[in-house]
Amino acid sequence: MPTEPSPFTTDAVPAALGYRMAAEWEPHAATWLAWPHKRESWPDKFEPIPPLYARFIRMLTKFEPVHVLAGGEPVMAEARSLVGEISSVTLHNIPTNDAWTRDHGPTFLVGPPGSPPALVDWGYNAWGGKYPPFDLDDAVPQRIAAATSRRRFEPGIILEGGAIDSNGSGTILTTEQCLLNPNRNPHLKKADVERFLADYLGAKKVLWLGEGIEGDDTDGHIDELARFVGPRTIVAALDENHDDPNYCPLRENFERLRHMTDEQGRPLDVFALPMPRPIFHEGQRLPVSYCNFYIANGAAFVPQFNDPADAKAIELLGRLLPARQMIGLPARDLAWGLGAYHCITQQEPAVQ
Repeated sequence: MPTEPSPFTTDAVPAALGYRMAAEWEPHAATWLAWPHKRESWPDKFEPIPPLYARFIRMLTKFEPVHVLAGGEPVMAEARSLVGEISSVTLHNIPTNDAWTRDHGPTFLVGPPGSPPALVDWGYNAWGGKYPPFDLDDAVPQRIAAATSRRRFEPGIILEGGAIDSNGSGTILTTEQCLLNPNRNPHLKKADVERFLADYLGAKKVLWLGEGIEGDDTDGHIDELARFVGPRTIVAALDENHDDPNYCPLRENFERLRHMTDEQGRPLDVFALPMPRPIFHEGQRLPVSYCNFYIANGAAFVPQFNDPADAKAIELLGRLLPARQMIGLPARDLAWGLGAYHCITQQEPAVQ
């Protein structure tokens, strides 16, 4: 079905109007997800995924409303049967190619008091054209803007939500491997990317890490490597096994962070988040990391991999996010799709 243009599209850049990308721990109005339906994303292991989504959504609704993209009658029917009776769940007839809302969904913005709700509609090409078709996913932000009467800012470049993390006050965390990858925006250099992040997210400073982890088909998304849990506090994945291919890139990223500062020039507090032991499925290494947690209102959902480090990750995040309940959820099946709970969610910050 053709995408209808949103009447709220504007050529003005959001930062000039006072908009910014909020930190994930700021109050949410809701969480957005897309109902899983693409069996090829979890080959030979799709059956556990819809019930897993339903369990996650039911737990999430204890803390905030949930919006689910479930376009087309077969997808809508399954979503309705599993979560449709929950009063705080809204199902939207918005079709998707796949379920990774963090990456194809919009970046919801926070504006000055009284400003209209707004979002950024980045271009999306399925992580460098790896998994066509992706036309429905690329249209998701525009359809959400139309469905929710939001102002829509369109930068005209490719960027996935899993590639960026914000402290809410002007520092954006990302990686060179992803944002400078020629399979995204070959015409852009680092300074160009920083200008887009400044104009559309309110970035005052961009912190660049290097390479991602083994098995990550996103080319180094930050939400597998390092995350803000406070304005100057970051957890960063670190592997203690010297023989693991992740050991060197993760240590290099960790050392970079130890010498970085925030938008005010203050040093960062960097905490090492352990890595689970390698997980392979059908000979393929999966990109498993505790950094793929999701911060909701009053809770944080932490992937668990039946690993001795599961409890350590919960304990560390609980110390750094003391106002939130730590909820560990099984993620081995989800990881066969090459993502976890942060990858399937996109937060909508509350209007200030």
